[in-house]
Amino acid sequence: MPKILVSSCLLGQPCRYNGTHSLNKTVVEFCSDKNVLLACPEVLGGLPTPRLPAEIHRGDGNRVLNGEGVVFNKLGVDVSGFFLLGAIKTYKLTKVNNIRLALLKSKSPSCGSRTIYSGKFNGELKTGDGVTAALLKENKVKVIAEEDI
Repeated sequence: MPKILVSSCLLGQPCRYNGTHSLNKTVVEFCSDKNVLLACPEVLGGLPTPRLPAEIHRGDGNRVLNGEGVVFNKLGVDVSGFFLLGAIKTYKLTKVNNIRLALLKSKSPSCGSRTIYSGKFNGELKTGDGVTAALLKENKVKVIAEEDI
């Protein structure tokens, strides 16, 4: 049975920026008969739990990957390096485990696909992918969000 990568927070791991999880019963049901590998790119990148919220400025994860965008935490500290390292480590997990599907947390600056927070820390959304979602898509891993199942 092929493995899928799933954001740890969606299956109850308390790894979100505020120390909570995003347990999602639909995701639990979806994963119940699958071979699942859990990962939190932000933790893999070296960020602690809890941590300050972070959002992407100047574009989305694709622009962060090519050096044009930046991820700032709420205090204005550039945390792009942690997000890039987490994306790379997550991608390596998919490669080593021959994973072609990732179910990632929506709106996250790491895991969001299609829609992420605006970078203004006001709850506003913008079109784009998080850093990890962008790297996985670039490497032909299908990325879906919890709303997609």
